[in-house]
Amino acid sequence: MTTLTHRARRTEVGKNSEKKVESEEDTNQDKSPDNEDSGDSKDIRLTLMEEVLLLGLKDKEGYTSFWNDCISSGLRGGILIELAMRGRIYLEPPTMRKKRLLDRKVLLKSDSPTGDVLLDETLKHIKATEPTETVQTWIELLTGETWNPFKLQYQLRNVRERIAKNLVEKGILTTEKQNFLLFDMTTHPVTNTTEKQRLVKKLQDSVLERWVNDPQRMDKRTLALLVLAHSSDVLENVFSSLTDDRYDVAMNRAKDLVELDPEVEGTKHSATEMIWAVLAAFNKS
Repeated sequence: MTTLTHRARRTEVGKNSEKKVESEEDTNQDKSPDNEDSGDSKDIRLTLMEEVLLLGLKDKEGYTSFWNDCISSGLRGGILIELAMRGRIYLEPPTMRKKRLLDRKVLLKSDSPTGDVLLDETLKHIKATEPTETVQTWIELLTGETWNPFKLQYQLRNVRERIAKNLVEKGILTTEKQNFLLFDMTTHPVTNTTEKQRLVKKLQDSVLERWVNDPQRMDKRTLALLVLAHSSDVLENVFSSLTDDRYDVAMNRAKDLVELDPEVEGTKHSATEMIWAVLAAFNKS
């Protein structure tokens, strides 16, 4: 279950809250996404998978919600988008028989290493696979959701723990052991809260102060992260600190964004097809 389709807390934006941000929307509509987060280069560079996990972790406890059954597949979707944005993979061009995003296969563009173990492991799988597979199939294979025993080799194991270790190395998390009566569990509490708050504020601003009401004008990584946060059911964590009125506006704008037709958005000029293909895969599943 994902945040936007199965929330019981604050469901619909009221007319008053929408009016409060109308002037704000008009003011920011013409802002160029190219100017967004101009100071990001000074911050720690995180992959999309690291950002999604960081958003999903409880700060002090150092683990994700036990009830979240979406984040595993969300992280795999993040791997595919990250590889596409780094120029390693792409979707095959549309044909008369294969126009839909979910029908088109993932193709290798470059097998040069990225320096990230999970990305490079996935890249090897994609390179070695014949016949090629679709985005939805790759998410299922990387997650281990297949009945074909010959395809289990493609499952990426211990993904959360491996991503968490990357974040430990970058000084954002630490490693602890917690006892849960029947078992011990390795946890990763957040130590660099500044970096997490920067990430949270970036997403909040993207649907509030910097809302452009057009995904094609949004920063591509921010758009990808909003899609992945929704698909991983961690978007509530991003907006929970907002006041009620701003929370409602943010959730409804995010809802409008992820409910756009991926087939339409993916064909627009300058669109990143892999983002919309991953969203289409999660919408179908």
